[in-house]
Amino acid sequence: MQKIGSFLAIISLLAIILDFFNRVPRILAWIYLWGDGAAWAIKIGLLVAGAALYLAGSKKEKQAS
Repeated sequence: MQKIGSFLAIISLLAIILDFFNRVPRILAWIYLWGDGAAWAIKIGLLVAGAALYLAGSKKEKQAS
């Protein structure tokens, strides 16, 4: 779960940073079809979901060892 969480968090951070330079990762280009407000909500949601998955994966890893 840590790998999926870190992937989501990195992609969303890249999308947030690159949005200021008018560049968009191709994997997230579809979110801009719904407008800027929805795009920001999706990017922030992906960041939160990625962080939650990463933290949940690290807790399970600690419990297993």
